[in-house]
Amino acid sequence: MHAVDIIIKKRDGHELTTEEIEFFIQGYTRGEIPDYQAAAWLMAVYLRGMSDRETRDLTLAMARSGDVLDLKEVAPVVVDKHSSGGVGDKVSLVVAPTVAACGLPVGKMTGRGLGFTGGTVDKLESIPGYRTDLTPEEFKAQLAHIGIVLTGQSADLAPADRKLYALRDVIGVVSSIPLIVSSIMSKKIAAGADGILLDIKVGSGALVKAVEEAVQLAETMVRIGTQLGRRMRGLISDMNQPLGWAVGNALEVREAIDVLHEGGPTDLREHCLVVAAEMLALGGIVVDSAQGIEMAADAIATGKAWQKFLALVEAQGGDVATVEEPDHLPQARLIEPVPAPGGGYLQKVNAAEVGLALMDLGGGREKKEDPIDHAVGVVTHYKVGDEVQAETPLFTIHANDETRLAAARERLLAAHTIGPEPVEPLPLFYQSVG
Repeated sequence: MHAVDIIIKKRDGHELTTEEIEFFIQGYTRGEIPDYQAAAWLMAVYLRGMSDRETRDLTLAMARSGDVLDLKEVAPVVVDKHSSGGVGDKVSLVVAPTVAACGLPVGKMTGRGLGFTGGTVDKLESIPGYRTDLTPEEFKAQLAHIGIVLTGQSADLAPADRKLYALRDVIGVVSSIPLIVSSIMSKKIAAGADGILLDIKVGSGALVKAVEEAVQLAETMVRIGTQLGRRMRGLISDMNQPLGWAVGNALEVREAIDVLHEGGPTDLREHCLVVAAEMLALGGIVVDSAQGIEMAADAIATGKAWQKFLALVEAQGGDVATVEEPDHLPQARLIEPVPAPGGGYLQKVNAAEVGLALMDLGGGREKKEDPIDHAVGVVTHYKVGDEVQAETPLFTIHANDETRLAAARERLLAAHTIGPEPVEPLPLFYQSVG
């Protein structure tokens, strides 16, 4: 078997066998197939597509390129969630301890932010001492002990995906459905969860802009995951404005803490309850989402979810005193409320521009190795459809540099559209899949 023959076969639109996909992925992971051949193969997949069977085989081959965790010795059912990334998405910080507090173990390996979408790892690293580099052995031990883990992706899990993703990024094939599905699902399969909830964001602040495209992506992932023996559910959620008020790592941790104390923004609270309910249903803890919402709300109201969050922080080396007193989280030196330029109704927010403003401030990264400032960010004060009063704060900027603050201010003002006509509020969710 030769790599060039596999490239030619896919280039000409033919379906690859299980053995050919396995040969190519394992060879590339071991360094036996060079980047230029892998790039040619990725482009052929991008142009020609893959069948469900090919996508499933690619997912398994990538998962098997490294360690695959077996969590059956830890718990009979473990659930995970995946978000496709958005602006102000701190859902995992609320949902994971809430679901775990209901008696369903949550084992999540998560990523860093790249571009204008934030990463859960970056938010957690706002907490002094919090470890995001657990080994697979530590992952399983903590999951068995307290029923919850939130850590960074292990280097030993799905190494093929790391290599292929870096290559996809620089040759312009990130948007291929089979490549997206295999990238996400290979890591989830390798991490060992039995049930996986997909939160696919759609809109200006998401990687996927159209609902139809998001549904196609979710349906494919649900189908592939189900074929691989996982319990799957997908939610298509709005990202045409930031989720919650806060955008920025430490600011988002504070907001998540507020929600765990029955406070915080209404949209974020409701979003978290729906996601938690779907995870509880996937795990067989409840019979339907209505019962799941009731159970999740009770876990928050009774303080059980908050206590589980504290146990998580302590188990992973974080400073519990900091989250108990959120004013001890990193804080920016400069805090500037920016008034609305006029009155009317907030008709539109370009969520991507809000995310890019965070990058202007130093709170995001263009490359994975870039350092970030955990203290900086933006707090918005209105949602689409709200009536805006002239000269009241439209948003507040948290910055550590005057020049960066000025750049963010200009971008954020341009990102908000205020007009005389009222508009309908945006929905939280568009559709469920699976």
